[in-house]
Amino acid sequence: MAVRAVLLTGFGGPERLEYRTDVADPRPAPGEVRVRVAATALNNADIWTREGAYGSPRDPSSNAGWRREALRFPRIQGADIAGYIDEVGSGVPGSRIGARVLVDPMIYDGGERELVENEYVGSERDGGFAEFVTVPAGNAHQISSSLSDAELATFPTAYTTAMRMLNRARVQPGETVLVTGASGGVGSALIQLANVRRAKVVAVAGAAKRRQALELGAIAAIDRHTTDWVAEVAAVLGDQPVDVVADVVAGPAFTDLLRLLRPLGRYVVAGAMAGPLVETDLRTVYLKQLELIGSSFGSHEDFAQMIEHITAGELRPLLAATYPLHELAAAQERFVAKDFFGKIVVLPGE
Repeated sequence: MAVRAVLLTGFGGPERLEYRTDVADPRPAPGEVRVRVAATALNNADIWTREGAYGSPRDPSSNAGWRREALRFPRIQGADIAGYIDEVGSGVPGSRIGARVLVDPMIYDGGERELVENEYVGSERDGGFAEFVTVPAGNAHQISSSLSDAELATFPTAYTTAMRMLNRARVQPGETVLVTGASGGVGSALIQLANVRRAKVVAVAGAAKRRQALELGAIAAIDRHTTDWVAEVAAVLGDQPVDVVADVVAGPAFTDLLRLLRPLGRYVVAGAMAGPLVETDLRTVYLKQLELIGSSFGSHEDFAQMIEHITAGELRPLLAATYPLHELAAAQERFVAKDFFGKIVVLPGE
């Protein structure tokens, strides 16, 4: 049986996305399940992977996937998958057929060291911009929720990435966290998840999106175009220090972000939308005894923690728009325009 899917045929622009109706039907291998895809959300990783924007360790300008190595094409992208198990491979109980699931897109065995070299659904193996996808059975988490399929798809990558950032930075109740890129998927997830652990958030966002950050629970929101970060933060916090900076933007603001931290403060980064190559005065780092923490994606434990928060109704889905599968290229172009708040989701069933 042939199925519908969008194939990424190589590094480049949206023209490298090819909608097909004759893609081979995926079948689950031993220990895997097949999921009938109901909804798949877009992420920055989809764009960066399509563009080959991760670079190699030796050449930051070269084309490469997130593991900073070559990708195999064609590839079906799409990591954030909500759907229903419709077939199981050998070794998986048939009772799982029909279960509503949210897919953990990190494919790895073992501990956190293996996470750094994992396979990512939609990158190293085919993902959810298709009618069906196969994943290891343990990565398909049954979920009970009143949220729609499109709303559930807004969570996986952004929220587990945010969860890992907060966990690695050891954010505690009562601490103040400065969140950059607060209008994006990870940034808005950081606001909600920090609130769940009773931390206080100062959000950084564009002028048009600061109101939404406040509605999500930030105690203050400053304009990302400010020319004096220290003064702006002092104006809203007074003498209260910044304990943690959770950064997904980097770029020219990097030095100011470190200056904002209290002595023994923690800086955790999981993105570099404003530029990956930065400069700073290392004396700020060692004299204030700061921690600089790298973070990427989320572990299986982070994903399970997120599922608990969804089930408890503690997280608000931020669904900005939906597109049918055949309009994935248009959805990605809208995503790059950043003229929305929340997540864009593709619905293969339309």
